Amino acid sequence: MKLLCKTSDLLQSLTLVSRAISGQQALPILGNILLEAEGKRCKVSATDLELSIVTSFEASIENEGSITVPAKAILNFAQYNSDQEVLLETSEGTQLKCTSKHAKTLIAGEAATEYPTITPIEKQITFTLDAIPLLDALHRVTFASTKTSLRPVLSGVYLHAEKGHLTFVATDSYRLSEYKIPTKASNIDISCIVPTKVLEELRSILSSRKPEREEKSKGDEKDTEKKSKPEPTLSPVEVALSSQQIELHIGATHLLSRLIDGRFPDYKQIIPKEQKSTIHLSVRELTPIVKRMHYFAKEINNNLTFNFSKESVHVKTPQTQAGRDEATFPAKVKGEANKIALSSSYLLDFLSHADGEGDVELTLTDSMHPAVFRFPSNPLYLHLIMPLRLQEE
Repeated sequence: MKLLCKTSDLLQSLTLVSRAISGQQALPILGNILLEAEGKRCKVSATDLELSIVTSFEASIENEGSITVPAKAILNFAQYNSDQEVLLETSEGTQLKCTSKHAKTLIAGEAATEYPTITPIEKQITFTLDAIPLLDALHRVTFASTKTSLRPVLSGVYLHAEKGHLTFVATDSYRLSEYKIPTKASNIDISCIVPTKVLEELRSILSSRKPEREEKSKGDEKDTEKKSKPEPTLSPVEVALSSQQIELHIGATHLLSRLIDGRFPDYKQIIPKEQKSTIHLSVRELTPIVKRMHYFAKEINNNLTFNFSKESVHVKTPQTQAGRDEATFPAKVKGEANKIALSSSYLLDFLSHADGEGDVELTLTDSMHPAVFRFPSNPLYLHLIMPLRLQEE
C-alpha cells in the first residue's frame, strides 16, 4: 500500500472512527484502525464488535493495499504533524511508514487479514430521514436513557413508526423523552431498540457538519439579497435495518451497530391522561433558579418542591446542613393550584436541552403522578419526570 493524502483528511477520519474503540477491548487488535487503499480513496475503519464506524477520504494512490495499526500511534502522528501532506506506505507487510516534509515515522502494525471483518448488514427495511429534525430528536432524547447496563433495554433508544411519524423514546425509569419526526415512508414497520452510543455518535457527526447560519445585515440591502439565498442543508441520513442490526449512512461515513434485544416498557401507560393544572414557565427565568437551588437540593436527593398558585410559582429546597433556598416568580397557571417535588438534577438535564425555547408548558395531575413538559413551539416533543416524595414542612 502506498498513498499520498492531506494530513487534515487523515486526522479527521482517524478521529471519527476511533470513537468506535472502547476503553476495554476483548481482543488487542480492536485497539487498531484498519486502513484500506483502493481506487481513489482510502477507507478507514474501527470496531469494538458492537459498534463499527467506517469512513473514507480522497487520496492519490500509487499501490492499493491494506494494514491495521494501533489507533493511538497513528492518531499521535496525524495530530502532531504540521505538514500539509503525508505519504503512507507499508513496509515488510506489517509496518506503516508515515513520511512528510519534516517527519518520518514508522508504526508497527498487523496484517489486515487479522482484523475482524465489518460486513454490511442484510437490509430488510431502508428509508431516509431529514438530518435537521433527526439531529433535534437525538439532542432531546438520548440523554434520558440509562447509563448503566443493569437493564439493557433502557440503555438504548426505542424507535417505532406510527401514523407517518418515526418516534424516538428513551427512559431510565425516572424520566422519559419522546420525540416524533415526520417520515415519508408511512408504510414502514419499525420497532427496535438502538444503542444510545451509536445514536450519540450519529448526533456528533451531524452536529459537526451542520452549516452555520449567516446573520443578515440590517442596513445593507444588497447583503440581505445575497443572504436570502437558501441556506446549505445537511444531506439526508440513510437508514437500513435488519432483525439484529442497524446501518446509518451519512455521506462517506457508515455507522453499523447491533440492536438491543428485548422488549421496551409500555411507556404510554405512565403518561398521565388527566391534567388538573397547566403551567407556562419561562425557560430563561427557570433555568438559573434551578441551577442556584441545586447547590442545596443535591444534599437531600436533589429535592425541589414546587407550589403553583394562580399567577406564581414558589419553589424551595429542604433545610440542609449547607442551608436552604427558595424563590417566587410569576407564571401562567390554568386549572387547580398544585404542588410537586422534582429532582433538580433531572430538571437541569432537561433545561440544558431546551436550546432556543422561550416557554415550557408543564402539566400536572397531582404530587403522585409524573410532571409532563412540552414546548408550545414543538408539539412533537414530550419530556416526563417522575415525582419525588414531598418533604414535610
